[in-house]
Amino acid sequence: TFAAEVALEDKFVYLQAIDAQGSDVLGHMTDPAAIAEAREMAAQPAGHRLATMAHSPEGNNYLLFLTHANGPGPHLGPPPEWAHPPGPEAMHLQGFGPGPGPGTFQLVIISVGILGSLAFSALLAWYLAKPIRHLRQGLQGLAQGKLDTRVQPLIGRRRDELADLGRDFDRMSQQLQTLMQAQQRLLQDVSHELRSPLARLQAAISLGRQSPDRIAQTFERAELEIHRLDQLVGELLTLARLENNALHELPRLVELHELIAAIAEDAGFESMAEGKTLHFDNDADILLMGNAELLHRAFENVIRNAVRHTAAGTCVEIEARTEPGQVRVTVNDHGPGVKPSELELIFEPFYRGEQNGLSKGFGFGLSIARRAILAHGGTITAHNLRNGGLSIEITLALAPPKPLPSA
Repeated sequence: TFAAEVALEDKFVYLQAIDAQGSDVLGHMTDPAAIAEAREMAAQPAGHRLATMAHSPEGNNYLLFLTHANGPGPHLGPPPEWAHPPGPEAMHLQGFGPGPGPGTFQLVIISVGILGSLAFSALLAWYLAKPIRHLRQGLQGLAQGKLDTRVQPLIGRRRDELADLGRDFDRMSQQLQTLMQAQQRLLQDVSHELRSPLARLQAAISLGRQSPDRIAQTFERAELEIHRLDQLVGELLTLARLENNALHELPRLVELHELIAAIAEDAGFESMAEGKTLHFDNDADILLMGNAELLHRAFENVIRNAVRHTAAGTCVEIEARTEPGQVRVTVNDHGPGVKPSELELIFEPFYRGEQNGLSKGFGFGLSIARRAILAHGGTITAHNLRNGGLSIEITLALAPPKPLPSA
């Protein structure tokens, strides 16, 4: 056996195998003085030598010894360079040569891999955690009532699921802000609308107390204001019901052409005194599924609004045409129309335009109509006509056709 106990401090160790001709079969450079010194060491007792003689299965003898910078003799110098590639006899001796051994090289590779993995993992964790921190801050802002909180500017131009989540968060925040602003505006408008009839009712009562001879007039005025309050509360309840999409009744089949025809007949009879007429042109058998009461309120508000604003002696045209899967209803008047900036605002509660008596009423008619139509999955829009007047267009889904009876 060959045993060597060498104490090294960051020094390279080399194994040399010298054949009978004095050449190193591992390809290292040879030093005759070192070889002579190694032969002397090989003759020492076992366990106390740094060199030994080895015999191969082919019957060849080799002198094996170690050399290093602090080697066993003065002839050992720095690590030798490769003189030539190893010979065929040394091909089974792998891992020996100049430079660090295979264990050290593998340890360096593993260490570099571990450090690279840790660095990449840390970078990936930071990349993923950054938008999550922004989302958390946004949620905390919403919890504190900051409805204008947005996270998309903080996330940047990412194109992953977290960026999509940030955009959804911003849409949710925007919707919450819009709903809260609408609720606050509605509360302000309601308080204002309630305050006016209550103030007139209080004034009428005070006037009746001061002038008992005018008590009958006071009662008439009080009755009028009470009727206005009742009408306002009823409109508010209807609006709240539609805001919550509370269609308490199950949808049932509604004959829309008959419903609109009945409304047009009543409105035309009431407007005859002003010389206003209505003309209804429709396709037959327009059937849809919905709440008949809410649909009646919606179309009645739209038609009566057109009758109220059309000029005296003109006709309000109502047309209902079926299209693939839907019905389109248009109501055209010949009034002053509205400003382009008011085409969307006229559907808001308590909004009343400034032209030609548009300030009458509470401003609930078209807002209730829009919410009723939206509750049925339809659309309602307004636009001015070229020759003057306003056109309201409503689309609703038709009822699915009944299956034909089997033969």
